[in-house]
Amino acid sequence: MTATRSVLASQATDYPRWFQDVIAKAELADNGPVRGTMVVRPYGYGIWELLQEAMNRRIKATGAQNAYFPLLIPESYLQREAEHVEGFSPELAVVTHAGGKQLEEPAVVRPTSETVIGEYMAKWVQSYRDLPLLLNQWANAVRWELRPRLFLRTTEFLWQEGHTAHVSAEDARAFATRILFDVYRDVMVNILAIPVLPGRKTRRERFAGAINTMTLEAMTGDGKALQMATSHELGQNFARAFDIGYLSSEGQRELAWTTSWGSTTRMVGGLIMVHGDDAGLRVPPAVAAVQVVVLAVKDESIAAARQIGDELTAAGLRVGVDDRTDQPFGRRAVNWELKGVPIRIEVGPRDLAAGTATVVRRLRDSAKTAVELSGLTATVVSALDADQTHLLAEATARQSARITAVSTVDEAIEAAASGWATLPYDAVGEAGEDRLAESGITVRCLQRADGALPLRDDEPGLVAYVARSY
Repeated sequence: MTATRSVLASQATDYPRWFQDVIAKAELADNGPVRGTMVVRPYGYGIWELLQEAMNRRIKATGAQNAYFPLLIPESYLQREAEHVEGFSPELAVVTHAGGKQLEEPAVVRPTSETVIGEYMAKWVQSYRDLPLLLNQWANAVRWELRPRLFLRTTEFLWQEGHTAHVSAEDARAFATRILFDVYRDVMVNILAIPVLPGRKTRRERFAGAINTMTLEAMTGDGKALQMATSHELGQNFARAFDIGYLSSEGQRELAWTTSWGSTTRMVGGLIMVHGDDAGLRVPPAVAAVQVVVLAVKDESIAAARQIGDELTAAGLRVGVDDRTDQPFGRRAVNWELKGVPIRIEVGPRDLAAGTATVVRRLRDSAKTAVELSGLTATVVSALDADQTHLLAEATARQSARITAVSTVDEAIEAAASGWATLPYDAVGEAGEDRLAESGITVRCLQRADGALPLRDDEPGLVAYVARSY
């Protein structure tokens, strides 16, 4: 373990450096050639693919269908919704020249697609029978970040963005809420093993052009908040701007009610920051590109390691076999520990002579156990299930322990130095949000006293969750 820690900064003394060290040493990503861009390496992309698959299944289960819309959007589209263009203006990348000529109209590189999708919704929707229209796309987006950080805020990122149109505000609200809970929270909790706090954003934190933004907030290892996914009610703002209308069953022309919702490669950043330790990454089995790695200690154990790998693969597990016996065993073990593979199986001559293999559980303090070969597969399958559950329970307990109930903004500022604070939103208000902002703190979300989502920002008795954030 000492050798592993020596290549990483300590979480306790330099958390940002630790985060960057893990990304580099676990071979998740590199900085791209243009400032703020990211090259996702195969090991990191394998995690993203599994997240994408899990998310995609849940999105389709809601009835949404995948489509694709252009990367380049006419600048005039964004200007149709004033609040939207104002909110995104500082982050826009704009193409003014192409093919050696100045363009007649500049094109914006997609920061989000409400405007272009709104244009085509207006074209495709004629009658109430065409609604709800439920669309999703997997794509990239570009927002020019001043302070980029890999997997957290990059100029270009990968994501899914959903866009829907409905006959009523109630239908739109119900669908946006369903996405938050049945899609996003389900993935965060059951795939990423990350406990998340659902809530409503305050007016100042709301998505540009929305009437309501709902969020899922996770607590990182250093006690800050990380916004993991958002779902927005857009009201009729974009429908009005793009004339997304329909004939009702009574033959009246009505405006649709729209939603949008998205999750990004930030989920990988959340995985790192919630579960990682001083030895590196720790990957939940459900999203591990390699759930089990089998290491041959010596040349004479290579055949046995490969056979074990085949048996585990046949049992439906994602398995890697490391038979590079020309490299030092200790270095290989440390590298797999850095990568956070949930289970490592070490197979050496002594193990084979005893009819066993050594099982190392990364998510349980790398404890080592000798397991008989005859029961190895069953033991590994059971351990993966148990460790997925353990990781969520561990993160949940840590989150609960670092949330402090306070009654004033001053107390909230003090508590946010090491975790989150909760206090009555009536004690905060817009003036309190200004004071929090001076200390680099925001209201992450609002809940009712029973934990339910508010229907309005100004409901009496709301609880504010306050924290520093990434």
